[in-house]
Amino acid sequence: MNKRFESSRNHSMLSLMRSSIALLACVFLTNSVKAATVQAKKPNILVILADDATFNDLPMYGGTNVKTPRIDRFVKESKTFNMAFLTMSMCQPCRTELYTGMYPMSTMTCWNHCVSLPTTKSVSHYLTADGYRVGLAGKNHCTPRKAFPFDNVPGFQDNCVAATADYNCDGIEKYMSEDDDQPFFLTIGLVVPHVLWTVGDASHFDPSKFNLPPNLVDTPETRKDFASYLAEIEVLDKKVGDILDTLERTGKADNTMVIFTSEQGAQFPGCKWTNYDTGVHTGLAVRWPGHVKENTRTEAIVQYADVLPTVIEATGGDSTVGNFDGSSFLDVLLDKSDKHRTYSYAMHNNVPEGSPYPIRSVRSQQYRYIRNLAPENLHVQKYVMGINHTHYWMSWMLAAGNREKAYNIVKRYMDRPAEELYDTQNDPYELNNLAGKEEYASIQKTLSAELARWMDEQNDPGIGLDYWGANRRH
Repeated sequence: MNKRFESSRNHSMLSLMRSSIALLACVFLTNSVKAATVQAKKPNILVILADDATFNDLPMYGGTNVKTPRIDRFVKESKTFNMAFLTMSMCQPCRTELYTGMYPMSTMTCWNHCVSLPTTKSVSHYLTADGYRVGLAGKNHCTPRKAFPFDNVPGFQDNCVAATADYNCDGIEKYMSEDDDQPFFLTIGLVVPHVLWTVGDASHFDPSKFNLPPNLVDTPETRKDFASYLAEIEVLDKKVGDILDTLERTGKADNTMVIFTSEQGAQFPGCKWTNYDTGVHTGLAVRWPGHVKENTRTEAIVQYADVLPTVIEATGGDSTVGNFDGSSFLDVLLDKSDKHRTYSYAMHNNVPEGSPYPIRSVRSQQYRYIRNLAPENLHVQKYVMGINHTHYWMSWMLAAGNREKAYNIVKRYMDRPAEELYDTQNDPYELNNLAGKEEYASIQKTLSAELARWMDEQNDPGIGLDYWGANRRH
């Protein structure tokens, strides 16, 4: 009996142990599957896009005239790109580049307010095919709808020249929250600090005390307009903060890559509508918890055309699937590389915003080379020179009559040589043209050849494109 009992007891204990091991294995396997599922969960993508904010007016790039506490906090949680660029410093071409991964010639979006080729594919096509909801709130400025079929998300002003910039975050919160199983890509196109410069409180800034950038003519009218522009940057900062708070409320912040970019330069001469650094150099910072190291910076050269391929790779897709001009810089984000491009490229076509004045440019780590294709013409830009939007230009012309510095700045803007070369590290506002100087001849030759190579690669006809564009914008 005792032996039978002992044998029975041993058998029962063995069965219990086997059951326990099986249960533990089941639990372990279930937890592993859950962990793998969490690990494999595709990230959401949130793009916050400012409108006409010169990059170095922001404190994140050394600006001293305005405080941006929410953007600064975001930067501390992100990787900031010191060398990010766009190809054209006007709204529609640069946004098209951002959403398509292609240069202007590839989509024929080479002028403002024009229609991209109907065969153009954008982020909507690529990420929708990968299971994403792809939405846009606020300013769009990309056409046709077939090429940019975003979900329309309400709540943000979409007219960049409206006298108001009203918004609420209900629509974006609903869009972020409405489907926990389907990731989202959401762009919020803000309309500040684009002219009219009518929102915010300009009385926060004493025009007699702030530091006016040296590429602007110092007049009372300039300072008044600049104060109004700074007030809109304050509004930009508040909007960024409210958007990030909204994301936090949804509980999805930890699995969301947030991209903040300042777009092109402000509507001051030498910024927007140019190929100077204060036009095509953009602010760019990326936050991605658990992936991107916080409070870091990189000198890697990137361009708007690189953003979509990067997003596709970050979401687990194939970044070579599209006919992209750009390429993924995910390795830079993840600290696997500190380099991306050797050069960035830029172009400008001035018709019909002003007189024919086509410009092409290439930028290395230190130098910018600019080729003005019609230097015999005066550069005239109707929006910069005061039509409807700004008040400073006439004061510049009057100051140029009796002030040498003012004269030189006006001349730099309107009457340019065929070639310009700048040491952007030591001359960040590009006021000292080095083109034609013997000691920089080899640099000028190298950059000139690279620009010619890029134009040939892009099938860019050069000067004729500016004139032809007036006939196809709409």
